[in-house]
Amino acid sequence: MLNRRSSGPRRGSRTFGAVLSALGLLGLSLASAQPAAAATPLAPLDASTYTLTAGDFNGRWAAINALEATGRVTSFPDEPALSRVLDGNGHTGRAGLCHTSNLDPSYGANGFCWNTTDDTSDVWTPQGFTGSHDAQPGGTWNGKHVYIASWHNPDNTKARITVVDNSSPAGPPVYNHILLVDPYGSGTTANFRAVGDPTSGARPFPGAHADGISWYGNKLFVATGHQIQVYDLRHLWKMDNSSSAVGVVGGKAHAANQNWALPMIGIYSNAAAGAPCSDTSPATPCLTSLSLDRNGTDSLVTSEFAAKGGRPVVRWPLNATDGLLETDGANNYTGRVTANAAYRVPVWKVQGAATDGTYYYFSGECPEYAGTTDSDVPYCIHRAKPGEAPHVVTQAPPLTQNLSWAPSSGRLWGLNERANHTSGKRVVFSLDPPA
Repeated sequence: MLNRRSSGPRRGSRTFGAVLSALGLLGLSLASAQPAAAATPLAPLDASTYTLTAGDFNGRWAAINALEATGRVTSFPDEPALSRVLDGNGHTGRAGLCHTSNLDPSYGANGFCWNTTDDTSDVWTPQGFTGSHDAQPGGTWNGKHVYIASWHNPDNTKARITVVDNSSPAGPPVYNHILLVDPYGSGTTANFRAVGDPTSGARPFPGAHADGISWYGNKLFVATGHQIQVYDLRHLWKMDNSSSAVGVVGGKAHAANQNWALPMIGIYSNAAAGAPCSDTSPATPCLTSLSLDRNGTDSLVTSEFAAKGGRPVVRWPLNATDGLLETDGANNYTGRVTANAAYRVPVWKVQGAATDGTYYYFSGECPEYAGTTDSDVPYCIHRAKPGEAPHVVTQAPPLTQNLSWAPSSGRLWGLNERANHTSGKRVVFSLDPPA
């Protein structure tokens, strides 16, 4: 199965040491091969300066409860709703790395691809990646290897997730798309709209640039800039796919021609949706990538894109009992979340960050392509221990986005967003990093 540790040889100290020795004979080092900005260490920051504020869980739950109680949406309260999506039906992807990945083959790289429509789409762009290795310590969900990707559309008025069943050792993955929606109102007037719909009212406006994503128990977290949105997979709704409308219209629930919709239950934010990210606002970093860290206190990990690096990677504590971020409020629906660790990242153009408990891994610009505007060149996966300078582990697919560490298998997962409207260039990959 694709998320198991490779049975082939790991690249160990002998091979990696030989590379270092060769560089030493040439008077070079991995650090000296970096741009000047990346020769600096992954430096600790004052985590107490980074906070998030919980927003309108109660109002969204009121709308969800009303819609389900009145039967205006089809829900599955007595069973794991996700099992309906993982019934073996849906879109069929392609097994294996069907495009050039640039990954070092000695790290046991493998993965899968989307079907041609999703591979070449300019309507939907993949960004974030998570899986059952995040959701459950054992690495599977109901005995299946399940993965979830987040996608945004060009004008950021809609967002979706894709749930992938990749349990077959040799067969292609099967997946389904689910529209992310925002519930509102109460009683018989309760309804829902697309996340990103500008008519969302006075509550914190939910951004729809779905970027990072993490799955923790029954909760799904989606980073959209200055927000971490929260969804509950126990409240998955079956839709009538005959209309492009979103919401209950004429007695039928629609989700822009999708078969499924997932309602948001709340938001944690550090600024208004759509607010610009700026190096002059160090206490309000953009929350672009998202991953899960189960080492010590379970935490979400966010990072921010910056052309020449220098922005933080931040850990936000989770509450293992309710699956929400830990706040200082009476419950985790209210109050503020304070980060429990933060580091300044010197890697340029970081798109994703994850940690195995020892190293932080970053998808970012390769040193040899520093400053390029060519979106077809490889990206690189860098890694560093806190206090040490990052080094490149391997090249990776063009415009590699979010990363996800699978502790159950010891593998690093990721995906890229680069599209080619003729042949496609998008892959989902995993690799076994060097010891």
